[in-house]
Amino acid sequence: MRETSARLLELLGLLQARPDWTGAELAGRLHVTDRTVRNDIARLRELGYPVDAVRGPGGRYRLGVGAKMPPLLLDDEEAVAVAVGLQAATAVAGFEETGARALAKLEQVLPDRLRRRLASLASATTTGPNTDGRFPDTPVDPRLLAELADAIRDHQGLRAFYRDEPAELEPYRLVAWQRRWYLLARDPAADRWGPYRVDWLRLRTPGGRRFAPREFPGDLTEFVVREVARTGWAVHARLAIDAPAEEVVARINPAVGTVEPQGAARSVLVTGGDSLETIAIWISMLGLDFTVESPVELVEHVRVLAERYARAVS
Repeated sequence: MRETSARLLELLGLLQARPDWTGAELAGRLHVTDRTVRNDIARLRELGYPVDAVRGPGGRYRLGVGAKMPPLLLDDEEAVAVAVGLQAATAVAGFEETGARALAKLEQVLPDRLRRRLASLASATTTGPNTDGRFPDTPVDPRLLAELADAIRDHQGLRAFYRDEPAELEPYRLVAWQRRWYLLARDPAADRWGPYRVDWLRLRTPGGRRFAPREFPGDLTEFVVREVARTGWAVHARLAIDAPAEEVVARINPAVGTVEPQGAARSVLVTGGDSLETIAIWISMLGLDFTVESPVELVEHVRVLAERYARAVS
């Protein structure tokens, strides 16, 4: 039989993992008797963990409200998953320092075997740079994300400046996509849903009024990705494509943009990016003849590229 301290840690882990257990279930998972489970529950209570019990056949147990923070209980796969997630967070602008601090704290409370595994993982891996364009990521304040998450949870309206324009919004969901954060929100005045880049958002004090949440008409994440492609970029473009809409749709990721049919053999692609260079790369990967309708800056940029490519093969 394992030592009592090790068994108590495992019992704490089970109570954390699921809200409700029968005594028989706990005894089976710990490979002990029902009496031993009752004794271990009593020891946890002596240590300050309020374990609630419901009397009856076999008894039922759950970890009560107000428990002290129990020791961090992770198996090997869970520890690796958390470390990978924290390393990914350190690559997101605004989370470099907090992610590194959290990873350091995680290493301090793990047993030596897992700590060595995380150290080897950290030394053997790295994160690639942002390749979406030549512009660096815009940092997002973790406190702002926390405030938005609280507003979503509490159905609390927001008063904010979005791209320096005043806005009042009903927040519904945070979506992370393409190394950026977006807030899915509803504009109650216009009765319009839309994604809002968090790094373009500045909250105002006091905030808005509480609201009764509405059911979103569709898939939240799919809507955000589609709308970002249409409206959420720093630069937007409209391209006439010499191919039917079905062929264009088959060649692009839905997140790249929206396609509008223009007759049997022609269509329009509405897309965007953080720079003219990024959009030009996307167009070249399409593999179809096109005409840039807007913006005029993209027309000039494509002309310069065409001359550069022509010189390269002359």
